[in-house]
Order: sequence, then structure tokens, then C-alpha cells
Amino acid sequence: MATLARDLTLALALQGGGAHGAFTWGVLDRLLEEPALSIEAISATSSGAMNAVALAQGWIEDGRDGARATLAALWDAVAHQNGMLQWAFAGPAGLGLQSWLAGMSRHFAPTTINPLGINPLRAIVARLFDFERLRRQAPFKLFVAATRVRDGALVLFDNARLDEDALIASTCLPQLFAPVVIDGEAYWDGGYAGNPALEPLVYECASRDVLCVLVQPREHALVPTSAREIAARVAELGFSTTFLREVAMLRRARQNLDGTMPVAWLGRRLRGLQLHLVEPEESFGAGAARTPLNTHAAFLQRLRELGRERAQAWLEVRAADPARRGWFG
Repeated sequence: MATLARDLTLALALQGGGAHGAFTWGVLDRLLEEPALSIEAISATSSGAMNAVALAQGWIEDGRDGARATLAALWDAVAHQNGMLQWAFAGPAGLGLQSWLAGMSRHFAPTTINPLGINPLRAIVARLFDFERLRRQAPFKLFVAATRVRDGALVLFDNARLDEDALIASTCLPQLFAPVVIDGEAYWDGGYAGNPALEPLVYECASRDVLCVLVQPREHALVPTSAREIAARVAELGFSTTFLREVAMLRRARQNLDGTMPVAWLGRRLRGLQLHLVEPEESFGAGAARTPLNTHAAFLQRLRELGRERAQAWLEVRAADPARRGWFG
């Protein structure tokens, strides 16, 4: 099944998007079949972070085969849950549900909507992941994104700080769940601040090639017309935190140029950096705004197969022209 003839080291950026994360599962499943491909680091958000931790946990246990098995176990667990898990896994991409929850939250706090504070993802996370072992033995760098409630800042939990609370914080939908408190700070879903965050892959990694796996199409050919479609598209476009992230990136670059890192190193790093994209395009169809809530097994398997197809297409392009510059290049 292998496509690549040359060794390739990637840094991965995994977008969050509720059940659409099963598309990323498919992408990773196909990439793991490539013996010439290795991973230096993963920056991930929400359901992307669940995929990243599953990949790392499985790799510790049994290499590539173990990673594929643990990813499959994660999504099997998601498929066999229902009700609140559909809400918990929605994240900022669950736009239809979020509109409803936003209306509810004008009158009811999460402690009223969900008085017991039940988050079914915790049971899955506790059963599948050994965080002490991950902190000690993770085979690559991990950066899990969460949004700090008090100022909207992106906070990245790296290998040393990774635990159950950090992962749950990355998936915490504020309309339904109380913030996750870590070291006295409250956190919500990482998708509000970085989805995914590229900064750590640029400044803290050496990999020339960064593969961004998106679960939402970057472009929409059709102009939205219905109220639901318009609300969904406005929500996609409206996060001001994207601007704040760009400001933070520029500030980091200026600090580096001022002496934190050698100017020559930074220049070489930025000139050599290649960003690649694997995305579903518009394959999810007109109902894409609602399907982040769909955790039915058949739907998740369709997304997995689509992810594998898109990954295969990217690998074939890469194999045909290893020197081909990336999307960013």
C-alpha cells in the first residue's frame, strides 16, 4: 500500500470539528500505512486533539499498528455513545446546535442545562488514554489547544502538561459544560483561539513540511441563502480570535528577530517551511453545518473513507514530485 519512496518527516496540524474529526481519522489511518513517513509533532484542537492523543497512545503500545487500532477504538466508542455525546463532540463547528444552545444560555447557565456536569467524553478518555505514560513516552511532540476564558488567549498544553483535564478543556463546549479549571485558570474549547495552532510547529519544530488536516472546507462555491446557512457561514467567519492569533504570531516573529533566536535561523526556517493541506473540500454536502453532531457509525465510517481517499491523493502528488512546493510555498 506504500506510496512514498523517500523518507518524509511531517509536523501535523489537526483541526477540530466534532464528528467531522472522523475525516482526520481516515487521513491518519492512511498516513500510518506509509513506512517512509515519520511524525515530529502534532498541534491539535478539540476532536483533532482526541485524534492526536489516540495516535500517540497507540504508537506507544504497538507502533503504527497500535496507533491505527487506538484511533479505531476512539471512534468506535464515539459511535456507541449517543445523546449528550453528540453535543459534547460538536465543538464550535456544531453551529446549528450552538445556535439553539446560545438561546438557552441566555436564560440558563451550564449548571442548569447540565446540573450534574456530565461529560461523556471523560469516560472514553479515561478508558483509552494513560496520561502518565504519554507524558513520559510520547513518540512525538504534542500541543493541545484550549481557550483561556478570562482573555480568550490560546494556551497550548505540551507533553509535560498533558493530562485528562487538558484534553477535555480542548473539547469543552461552553454552552453546555462549565469551564475546565486547570491551575486556577478556566478553559473552553480550543477552537475559539486556534483551530489548529501553527505557531508551535513553526517555532518549536524542525520539520520542513507541515501537513494541515482540515475538516471544514476553506471555500464554499455556493452563496448561503437560508437562515441556517447564513448563520453557519457567519459563525465560521466571525471569530475575532483569528486576528489575535495573527498578532501573536507577528509579535513572536519580531521577538525572535530582536534576538531570542538567531535571525539567520529564523530566515532559513520561514523560507524553507512548506504547508500542505488535506481537506474534504465540499464533500460533506449542503448539510455540513449539522453533521458535526452526527456520531452514527455509518456516517463516521464514510468520513473515514473520505479521509483515506484525500490522504491517498496527497501522497500520490507528493510521490510524483517530492520537490513540489506546498500550499504556503
